[in-house]
Amino acid sequence: MRHDNGGDLLVTVLRELGIDTVFGIVSVHNLPLVEAVDRELRFVPVRHEASAVNAADAYGRARGGLGCALTSTGTGAGNAAGSLIEALSAGTSVLHVTGQVESEFLGSGRGFIHETKDQLGMLKAVSAYAASVPDAGQAGRILREAARSALTAPGGPASVEWPIDLQYAAQTDEPVEYAAPAPFVPAQGELAAAGALLASARRPLVWAGGGANNARGALARLLEATGAGLITSNSGRGSVPEDHEQVIGNFATTPAVRALIEDADVLLTIGTHFRSNETADYTLELPAAHIQIDVDAAALGRVHPVTHALHGDAAGTLTALLPHAATAEPGWTDRVGAVRTEVRAILHDNIGPQAAICDAIRAALPREAVVARDVTIPSSSWGNRLLEMYDPKDNVFPRGGGIGQGLGMGIGAALARPDAPTVVIAGDGGLAVHLGELLTLAQEWPRLTLIVFNDGGYGVLRNMQDHHSERRSGVDLTTPDFGLLARACGLPYARIAAEEHAGPVLGDAIASDGPTLVEVDLGALGPMKNPFTPPVRIPGQ
Repeated sequence: MRHDNGGDLLVTVLRELGIDTVFGIVSVHNLPLVEAVDRELRFVPVRHEASAVNAADAYGRARGGLGCALTSTGTGAGNAAGSLIEALSAGTSVLHVTGQVESEFLGSGRGFIHETKDQLGMLKAVSAYAASVPDAGQAGRILREAARSALTAPGGPASVEWPIDLQYAAQTDEPVEYAAPAPFVPAQGELAAAGALLASARRPLVWAGGGANNARGALARLLEATGAGLITSNSGRGSVPEDHEQVIGNFATTPAVRALIEDADVLLTIGTHFRSNETADYTLELPAAHIQIDVDAAALGRVHPVTHALHGDAAGTLTALLPHAATAEPGWTDRVGAVRTEVRAILHDNIGPQAAICDAIRAALPREAVVARDVTIPSSSWGNRLLEMYDPKDNVFPRGGGIGQGLGMGIGAALARPDAPTVVIAGDGGLAVHLGELLTLAQEWPRLTLIVFNDGGYGVLRNMQDHHSERRSGVDLTTPDFGLLARACGLPYARIAAEEHAGPVLGDAIASDGPTLVEVDLGALGPMKNPFTPPVRIPGQ
C-alpha cells in the first residue's frame, strides 16, 4: 500500500488503533503529521508538549486503550520527557511520535535547528519502547510495533522519532495482522498450592492494584465467594465499585485497617506495586501467608515476602483460583464493613469544610464520569480516598506524583468521553505549572469543571515546613485573580468561599455543556481540622 506522505500513513495506523483525537504542538519538524491528523481526525493544539503527553495518557486511560501525542524534535521532545516518565511509572499506553531533523544531518553534530544530542537515547530512558524511522518503507511497521508495546502489559509509553524528510516522502506500507497475546495463567501445580492456602483462609483480605482493573468480574466474584475485605492502591480504585460493602479502599495505612491486616490470616494481592506512599514507606506489615498475582514477573516478591508467587494475567489467574474460595469465619465480613464505615467517617470529619465539596462533587456527577486529580492537598487527602470511584477508567491521576499534570489529563479524558462530564481537582501551585492549558480548555470547550483550590502556594510542602522547621522556603507563591484570569480566557467562573456554596456552584458547573473554572477560596472556606502532610519521612525527625 502506498501513502503520499508520512501523515497519511500515520492517520491510517491511528484509525486501525481506534484513535480519533491526537494532542500536540505543530512544528516545522512534524508538519506533515499534524496537517494529516488535523484534516482527517481531530488535532488538539495544546500549549506545551508535556501536556500533549498527559492528555494522550488520560485519553487512553479514560477509554481503556491507547492515546497519541505529537511533538517536535529537540526541545519539544525534551519537554515531553517528564510526562513520559509519568506514563512509564503508571504503565499507561501512549504512542508518542516526535519529529527529527533531516536524516542527512542526523547525528552530524552541526547544531542543526531543533537537533539534540542522542534524542533516541533520551527517549529510551523515559519510554518502554523507543525507535527511529530509518526509511520510508519501515514507518508503518515501527508505528504498529510501538503501539503493540504500549498496549502489552505491563505497558508504558512508546516513542517514535521520525526524520522530517522521511515524513514528507511517499510511504510504502504492508499492514500485518496482529493478534493480541492470549492471557496466560500459572501452571496447575502453582495454582493448586495457592488455592489450598486460599481455601484455608478464615480471615481473608485482598489488595488490588492497577493490575486488577482488567479482572473486575473475577475479583467481584471472589469477594462474594469469600466475604473478604478489599483494600486498594490508588491505581486499583474502582476495580470493584467503591460503594460495595466489602470495599475498604485506599486506606491501608489507617489505624483501623492496620489492625484488620494484623488479624488477617491470608492476603491475596493483585497487580500492585506497594508504592512507598501507600505503605508508609514500606513499614506496613502484611500477613505472612501472602499470595501475589502479577503479570510482571519482576514484581513478585519485590517489596514483601510471598508464599505463592503467581506469574500470570489477573483475570485468568483469579478465575482459576475461584473454585478454591471458601467463606470467611462468622463476623469477619461484618468487621470489614465496620472498618470501611469507620475510616470514611474519620476522614470525612478530619477534612472539615472540604467535606462539603467532596460530597457536592459526588452528588452532582453521574455514576460514569471522570475525576482527574493533580497532586494537591484535596487530592492527596480525600480525592484519592473518600471521593467514590465506580470504574477504573474514571480514576485519572498522576501515579508518579508529579504536580501540574492534572489539567492536561482532564482535557484528554474529557475529549475521550465527550458525553460525560469531567471534573479536575487542582491546586493553584500545580495549575501554574501549565497555566497555558486554560487556553486549550477555552479553545476545545469540553464538558470539564476545573476546581482550583487556592491556598496561595504549595500547601503540602508548606505544611511540612511548618511542622518540621522554623521558616518557609519556596512555598508561598503569588496567585492570580482567578476571576479575571477566567474572563481573559473566555471561561465561565464561579467561587466557593463557604460550605453552603459547594452544592449550588458545583451542581451548576457540572451540569453545563462546557467548561467552568471554579475557585475554592481556602482562606475564606476555613482549614481542615488536621493539616495534611505527605507520608514522607525526614531523617532525624
